[in-house]
Amino acid sequence: MITLQAPPSKSVSHRTVIAASLAPGPSLVRGVLDSADLERTRSLLCLAGAHMQDLGGGTWRIRGMEGGPRGGGDAPLLCDAGESGTTCRLLTAVLSAGQGQFIIDGAKRMRERPIGPLAKALTSLGASITYGQEEGFPPLQIHAHGLAGGDVEISIDSSSQYLSGLLLAAPFCSAPLRITLAGNKAVSWPYVGLTLNVLEDFGIRFAVEQPGGDAWRCVPWRSIRHARPGELRITVSPGTYRAGEYGVEGDWSGASYLLAAGAVGKSPVLVKGLRTDSLQGDRAMLRILQGMGASVRETAEGILVSPSALHGIDTDMGDCPDLVPTVAMLAACASGTTRIRNVAHLRIKECDRLSACAGELARAGIRTEETESSIVIRGAGPQRPSLPAGTVFLVHNDHRIAMSAALLCLACGTPARVDDPGVVRKSFPGFWDTWSMLP
Repeated sequence: MITLQAPPSKSVSHRTVIAASLAPGPSLVRGVLDSADLERTRSLLCLAGAHMQDLGGGTWRIRGMEGGPRGGGDAPLLCDAGESGTTCRLLTAVLSAGQGQFIIDGAKRMRERPIGPLAKALTSLGASITYGQEEGFPPLQIHAHGLAGGDVEISIDSSSQYLSGLLLAAPFCSAPLRITLAGNKAVSWPYVGLTLNVLEDFGIRFAVEQPGGDAWRCVPWRSIRHARPGELRITVSPGTYRAGEYGVEGDWSGASYLLAAGAVGKSPVLVKGLRTDSLQGDRAMLRILQGMGASVRETAEGILVSPSALHGIDTDMGDCPDLVPTVAMLAACASGTTRIRNVAHLRIKECDRLSACAGELARAGIRTEETESSIVIRGAGPQRPSLPAGTVFLVHNDHRIAMSAALLCLACGTPARVDDPGVVRKSFPGFWDTWSMLP
């Protein structure tokens, strides 16, 4: 049996560091992920007025901003989000709730990732936003002078981060902010749950409502497993983030590769550091592994997954899109066909992840079919896929494609070879060291 440690949660790290930076006074945050995306978030928060001290081992002392984010006066504060979509979207909203001028920009791929629905909502609340190039995409310039409260609608058809950003900014509004979910569908709802959990931990008051008869009624927010447009609204009261001591749990997204390795590798794998009651949507990895026939056991030490004969499944992964590359590689090793549905939003991630998965699976002779919002994988079954000698996988500048390619190599019994190993620094800097512990 191989014992591996899950990395800290990237999603929870972002939200906790942001909240601590908005809380007047000192906070201590333990277990923060040390990754390229978090570096971007920390850097921009410090530019806007927070102070951070690295105490080592993932522990940070953070002194929050006094009076909220501060931008430039005559010259805008340049905020480079790099390739971090989370940084870009969450901080676009948070900085709009401050004072001064900001320019939000990022790497080339970031300029291709939409932010229009969020900018439209922020404009309706009083922010002045102009685009530097294409309408609805970064770069954008914000002239912030605080946000009004009132009513606003937001669609999360393509990203739940639009709603999470508004929620994080809402306590700075001059009056209660009531956000109604609009659009055609709601993707990645569990990430909104993570945001609500952080707001609650930091002392921010809010109410979640759903229709009941002829009126809206308050419901326990933790009871919501899926959200539907037109049937959910959240009201956040003006308030002050509460400084204190906080911790970050293990990351189910990063751990998915380690758990999957137990199913397709040579030895059982025990993954430590995960909360089985986590609000993270990627906790669905347990359900998916079990649905594919994997041997999964929860123990006092962690989650134990053992080598198993897998079969294909038909699954909606709209709430756990980061797992799709992992599941696609598992599907290559399964008997029968796997269909992954409701994941059109994967086409606007660091790369078009559906096409990238299909292209890399083809290197192992695995046949796939794509639609705009789904992918079908025809598994190789018990004989497992095979790779031509010297195969090098292309990661498409995407950390999740790199780590899932390593999983496919493990299943094929070959060393992992990718064209850009360093890309994993975005979310799991220690991945290759951890992966090297597998036989």
